[in-house]
Amino acid sequence: MIEIRNVSKKVGDTVILDDISLKIESGSFVVLIGPSGCGKTTTLKLLNKLIKPTSGEIYINDKPISKENPIKLRRKIGYVIQSVGLFPHLNIRENIELIPKLKKDSNEEEIDAKTIELMKMVGLNPDEFLDKYPSELSGGQQQRIGLVRAIATDAEIILMDEPFSALDPITRTQLQEWLYALQEDLKKTIIFVTHDMDEALKLADKICIMKDGNIEQFDTVENLLRNPANDFVKNFIGSDRLWNAPEYIKAEDIMIKNPITVKSSRTVIQGMEIMRTNKVDSLLIVDKENKFLGIVTIKELRQNGIQNHYLSEIMNKEPVFVYDDNNLVEILEVMNNEGIGHVPVVTRYKKMAGLITRSSLLSVLSEQFLEMEVSILG
Repeated sequence: MIEIRNVSKKVGDTVILDDISLKIESGSFVVLIGPSGCGKTTTLKLLNKLIKPTSGEIYINDKPISKENPIKLRRKIGYVIQSVGLFPHLNIRENIELIPKLKKDSNEEEIDAKTIELMKMVGLNPDEFLDKYPSELSGGQQQRIGLVRAIATDAEIILMDEPFSALDPITRTQLQEWLYALQEDLKKTIIFVTHDMDEALKLADKICIMKDGNIEQFDTVENLLRNPANDFVKNFIGSDRLWNAPEYIKAEDIMIKNPITVKSSRTVIQGMEIMRTNKVDSLLIVDKENKFLGIVTIKELRQNGIQNHYLSEIMNKEPVFVYDDNNLVEILEVMNNEGIGHVPVVTRYKKMAGLITRSSLLSVLSEQFLEMEVSILG
């Protein structure tokens, strides 16, 4: 684990970082993002002692790095930058194997085998690329080699400072997908600096949004989208971004929160009257603890006439439902697959939470569309 504890950095009278604290779990992918000059690259450079804090301390696995030898520390931390930083006079094999050979933790055969394994992992043919020089590679290929070099040191921590920003959009997208897949396999601790929110949302487990040397919010992608800490975070992310990511829109965000519920002991006549007075075409049946038991529709009530049946006798006891944490994509799939115009929403403990209907769904989506239109026109 990495812990930044009450760290400040000043250059003359200028405050670059203002007493920031941050905990990064091992194996997580954390993105630092914010406007130019917010302190994100400074934070990254503090982690491998390229610069020193004015005050405060940084701990890696509970050990203060101020007491670490900078050279030894950097050999344990991979560092990938925008310009890649490959040595132009060394071929690709020599670039990758330089630090492992300096560390002398493995023999040459082991280092060579690891190099070939990593080259294959990033989709580059060792026979084709290892004897080439950096100038013979494309920008995207150089960035892959840069990450291979960082991983080859057996680094558990990899720092990446806007590594894809100079690449064309297609190559950049390909490398983002490749890096995400690679992290799924390797589970390194990656701290990634970018100015691109789309890139951050694609890659991060957690995002740290910074402004003027302060941390505005450090949170999961979902919490940032759903619960921005302040107006700066909301505006920086983009107020409509949640609606561009339907997997983060939950049933609880769009459901009718107080649907009409009744007990199963109600009679059919009572049920019809409750529907009429509340202008609804279905009743959600719950017990005294608000646990969802079933549903009765106007069609079922009419089919049973006005006999003195109880709702418990005619209700659908195995209705389709969704959970309050199901996302919009899942909800629409259920409604389309089942051919239904409404779906009850329950908690994971089967307590009644709400109701989603096609009309309420359209209403919520149209309101969001109108808000977007107003913001564009305004």
